[in-house]
Amino acid sequence: MTKQNSLTQGSIFKTLFRLALPIMGTSFVQMAYNMTDMIWVGRLGSRAVAAVGTAGFFFWLAMAFILIPKIGAEVGVAQSVGRQDMKEAKVYIKHSIQMIVFLALLYGAILIIFRKPLIGFFNLGEKDIINDAIIYLVIISFGMVFFCINPVFSGIFNGYGESRTPFIINSIGLIVNMILDPLLIFGIGPFPRMEVAGAALATVLGQVAVTLIFIIAAIRKTELFSGLFLFTTPDTDHVKKITKLGLPVALQSGLFTGFAMITARIIARWGPIPIAVEKVGSQIESISWMTSGGFQTAMSAFVGQNFGAKKWSRVFKGYFIGMAIISVIGLIATGLLIFAGRPIFSIFVAEEEAIRYGVTYLKILGFSQLFMCIEAVTAGAFNGLGRTIPPSVVGISLNALRIPIALILSATALGLNGVWWAISISSILKGIFLTAWYIIMLRRNPETKDLKIFSFTANRRTAINTR
Repeated sequence: MTKQNSLTQGSIFKTLFRLALPIMGTSFVQMAYNMTDMIWVGRLGSRAVAAVGTAGFFFWLAMAFILIPKIGAEVGVAQSVGRQDMKEAKVYIKHSIQMIVFLALLYGAILIIFRKPLIGFFNLGEKDIINDAIIYLVIISFGMVFFCINPVFSGIFNGYGESRTPFIINSIGLIVNMILDPLLIFGIGPFPRMEVAGAALATVLGQVAVTLIFIIAAIRKTELFSGLFLFTTPDTDHVKKITKLGLPVALQSGLFTGFAMITARIIARWGPIPIAVEKVGSQIESISWMTSGGFQTAMSAFVGQNFGAKKWSRVFKGYFIGMAIISVIGLIATGLLIFAGRPIFSIFVAEEEAIRYGVTYLKILGFSQLFMCIEAVTAGAFNGLGRTIPPSVVGISLNALRIPIALILSATALGLNGVWWAISISSILKGIFLTAWYIIMLRRNPETKDLKIFSFTANRRTAINTR
């Protein structure tokens, strides 16, 4: 491991930013894949957006499978690197790749085989929307291995402390997708007009490009990827370790998607336009949760390496520095969603009725952005310690609470807005409860209970740069 990849020395502030900025960039690239599709598909109308958004739930659900080996690789590699045990890091890499390929092939096959009943679950009622959703689902499912393995590759590099490589590689895939989207959706030049199918194919080809470049990068990164022997039988102990690390996060992600699907059925009572609004609105809102997700991953890698090196002072101070940074970002996101909803939403949908719904959605969700950001960073701190259960407990319980709150509030004069408030309220509560849990844990931990966030007798620069 080079000094540049080490997160256990140097300025905490600079280290977090150096690690977090490329991860945030990668998160925005992932978000841009979806936004690019939504922008171009939105030109086909809200019905096409509803179809793509409905099928998209099942790729959102795929994160539940991806997160098991991704978190296992991220935390396992980070802690091994912190202990300067590269042999153990390679074992985590090998098993994470083996697991994701198996899970992706299995999940993709299930989506293709059960495509009709899966889309039928949403009771869309419109034949053209149902057909487009099935087409989109099937095409993306054939590329499931590429969708799933790329986040795992990113997690491996991030855990190693090299977040720039995933950012560059995923950006190349985005460029491929951005070029192909209008060509395949609208049939520009020699390409046939494929509409929704074209959006799906463009996305798959972009992910294929990313996988191929990751493989090239892995071949060159011998200290991480040499001697993996991927076609040998997995070690049961390491499979269990990876599963133990990743399963709580995966369970939270899977149930979150399940709760969102139930919420979508509630929203469907108001017709296809609110469905499209929720899909577009969630993409816009993802500006903040993708940013906070980048800091979550950075915090996980930072805490993981310093935990492995037994540098508790850096673990403690790194968390509060990260929280200060993300709080500023959360407040900016709040301002954008509340005060700039109309111009932002108009980028994606041209229909006035959809824009009116969308502005209201963004205003209500805007109140929860700060809390969503601090929840993400706190979850990253827990993950870096290998304690992935607390964020999952808080996330699962309060995400489940969305359903009864949505049913109760939507039955009042709030109507559809009651569903949006249910989502916002639960996000606020998650941020408060998880942050409180982590701070209580730090106070009870004998290694950190006597540490202070900042020393009032030292200057700020010394506090931030504490090793």
